[in-house]
Amino acid sequence: MSGGPSRMISRVRWLFSRAEHGWHRAGAARFVPLGAALMFALVVWVFVELADDAPEGDYLVLENRVLQALQPGGEPIGGPVVVSAMRDITALGGAVVIIVLTILILGYLWLCRRYRVALLIAVATAGGQGVNAILKQAFARERPAATLHLVEVRSPSFPSGHSMAASIFYLTNGALLARMARRRREKAYLAGCALLLTGAVGFSRVYLGVHYPTDVLAGWCAGAAWAIVCWFVVDRLARRGALRGENVPAQPGLR
Repeated sequence: MSGGPSRMISRVRWLFSRAEHGWHRAGAARFVPLGAALMFALVVWVFVELADDAPEGDYLVLENRVLQALQPGGEPIGGPVVVSAMRDITALGGAVVIIVLTILILGYLWLCRRYRVALLIAVATAGGQGVNAILKQAFARERPAATLHLVEVRSPSFPSGHSMAASIFYLTNGALLARMARRRREKAYLAGCALLLTGAVGFSRVYLGVHYPTDVLAGWCAGAAWAIVCWFVVDRLARRGALRGENVPAQPGLR
């Protein structure tokens, strides 16, 4: 009986090694586009559901509770220090910061003569901003009235422009950098950073009282959908050799 646990551990290790071998033999890259397609379908479905219900106030009672919980008695949780930090975080999804970072990235790519990649990032960022402006005007949802607005806002509320811009910018660039990375931990780190920044910007908009939670969720979904489309374009061009010499691998497999 004493050898039972060790035999079980050895068996589990063998199963994991066989699974990993089968994954690489089949080609991990084959599963990545499928996963991206499923994720695209999911975020589009969530956005459509939110767009159908949220602007009409179907979730308003719950959303106001969330907003008021972050500002109990009209005072934001954490006081001035947290408010200041959230204002800094929310700026990461603002137009000025996104434009400046995009210009800096485009300059670097231009110096490296990765012209096609630079063009793709420019189109993805500018196009996403245009789509967000169209969506905001189409739904024309009013900003939350149940809490203080701790930053100045002027545009309609649905979907959250900061959340969508952060999703497009950080997820698109994170995915592109992850394609260039060689090791799994590098890919995971870059993807994690992109998700962390996107999530932090969205949460800051709710904390600052200028967006309903569904505005942020819709912004994340719309931005993620746009980023996935951009990823598919890059993947397609890479497979066709159109990005040859751009240092973008044609296969997004894990190593």
